[in-house]
Formats: sequence, C-alpha cells, structure tokens
Amino acid sequence: MRKTRTEAKEHNRRALLAAARLIVARDGHRAKLEEIAEQAGLTTGAVYSLFGSKNGLLIALVTDYLTPHYGGIEQTVPDGMGLVEAVEVFARHYRSLCDDPDALRHLSFEISLQDLALRDPELAPRLAASVRAHEERLTALLSGRVHDGSAVTPRQAQRLATALRALMVGLSQGVTLGLADAASGDYFAATARALITPDVLGPP
Repeated sequence: MRKTRTEAKEHNRRALLAAARLIVARDGHRAKLEEIAEQAGLTTGAVYSLFGSKNGLLIALVTDYLTPHYGGIEQTVPDGMGLVEAVEVFARHYRSLCDDPDALRHLSFEISLQDLALRDPELAPRLAASVRAHEERLTALLSGRVHDGSAVTPRQAQRLATALRALMVGLSQGVTLGLADAASGDYFAATARALITPDVLGPP
C-alpha cells in the first residue's frame, strides 16, 4: 500500500537517524552528510527538509537516542517509591544497560557525539541543552520522594540528579570497556546510595 505523505516523511526521518547513528559511530567528526544521506537511500536535500541542517540532524539523533533510555528508567521507578529505593533501582537499571550486546557500539556513538560537540561551537550548546533536558526528566523523577521523613525538593533533586548521572555514566563506561568487571548491580546501587547525603542534596 502506498504511504501517505506523513508516513513517508516519518520513514525518511527514521532512515536518516539510523544512518547517522551508524556513520557517526564509525567516523566521528569526519562523518559526512552526503554519506549519511546515501546510507539512508536519500539525498542531502531530505536532511535539510526534515532537520534544517547537519547539526539539526545530530541534535535529533541525541534526542532519539536518549528518550528511550530515560523512558525505560521512568518505567522502573514507580510513584510512591522512597528516594533511597528509587535511586537504587535507577542505578541497577543503568548497570543492566552495560550487558546489552551493543553496549560498546553505544559507547562509541556517545564518545563520537562528544567529539563532534567539542569541535563545533554551534553544536556544543545545543547538545548540552538536549542532555540537560533529559537530566531534568531525572530531576522530576526524584523530586517529591520521601527521604528522612521529608519530601525532596526540586532543588535537591536537581543536585542529586547531576551527581547521579555523572556517576552512572562513568561507572558504565568502565564496565563497558572492561575496566570495572566486578562492578555489579549491587555495587552500582551502593555507590549511588552513597550520594544521598546532606552535602549533595543541599538545603531544601
């Protein structure tokens, strides 16, 4: 059956994102727009039509990559769970992602994106804004949870979310690279739990 215009547009969008992810993971900052379009079976004109620019495609790529990741985290941490338990569940989920057969390829992709951002002054703030938006989702997930008889404020949740994300990224990279083979889910949970201190949370 022939695709509608909307369906064709979404098909092309997904094809370009998939192609960009492959090319960026392989070539890093040397990734060429022409090759991405060719891999997707499209022209560079389709990139500009759908994303506005190569950087627009890369930002969409980050959002496309991170959204399912944080969506999965939100599903594992239900409402009503206390802060400590929520943080432990979050950490164990992060550790489980290291066992994905494609974990090394995912890490290569992440590093390639960071390399691109370092080399492109226009891309860097847009990439940072996209990552920050997903960190805000983690902040919202932690905000209001009970700890020591009080609800965690948005300000406290934001401070904890920043520390948690940095810790989990570092630990998971170590596991994926084979530098922290003994870092089990229990270890991830324990190190994450250790962040829940007055110094990290700060004042309400």
